[in-house]
Amino acid sequence: MKKFLSSFLLFLFTLGFSQITNISDGESITLRIHYGFLNAGTANLTAKKTTYKGVPHLYVKGTGQTTGAVRAFFKVDDLYESYINMNTELPSFYVRNVKEGSYRQHLETVFNHDNNTLVLTDKKTPANGSKTIKSVKGVQDMLSCFYYLRSKSPAELRVGTVINMNVWIDDEMFPFQLKVTGTENLKTKFGTINCLKIIPSVKSGRVFKEKEGVTMWVSNDANHVPMLLKAELAVGSLKASIDGYQNVKYPLKFSK
Repeated sequence: MKKFLSSFLLFLFTLGFSQITNISDGESITLRIHYGFLNAGTANLTAKKTTYKGVPHLYVKGTGQTTGAVRAFFKVDDLYESYINMNTELPSFYVRNVKEGSYRQHLETVFNHDNNTLVLTDKKTPANGSKTIKSVKGVQDMLSCFYYLRSKSPAELRVGTVINMNVWIDDEMFPFQLKVTGTENLKTKFGTINCLKIIPSVKSGRVFKEKEGVTMWVSNDANHVPMLLKAELAVGSLKASIDGYQNVKYPLKFSK
């Protein structure tokens, strides 16, 4: 259970830019994470316009925590941060600072897209110093890839669309593929809303039951706000459902 929950939080943040134009300054999205009938935790994503090294960027912060009974035996406090270039849609700086039970990790990554390299620094163990790693063109981090997906126009994210990307996770590159498989009217705490159904291809085996064991629903509009995410695990399943939102650029069209 511990391994599954921390892996689900990690995947949640990998799922949210032509230029970034559909994310409002101060946007906030909160999701409730469930494991079976248990309220297992919460995840929150916030976005703020800023500058990084004098260039317009979107600063995105993701947090994840276990709650209630789950937190009593497995405490998770995860923090992810990304500075995303507003014009290139690519990350410039990325932080993963996680506390999961007794496990700790604090990594910082600086991206150099001009020569396809990145600089990884282990802040938890400063003695390890920094290392330069060869990257690939257009690499995303765990947060920026979500906003890259969200920034697509409705025409670019219609049923049948397949998006391929390379995502930097911790200290390793992973190829991801996302397929828009259909539309669906989804019931939420705010009402029913029409959504795009997206299936990411993920590595199977250790955590997820199948290669395509994860399904995500995002609002079928210019916001592409995440409404629900389900993951079929080797034992049981987890889901994250929208629990709150603020400062979304376009009105969300819920019906009763």
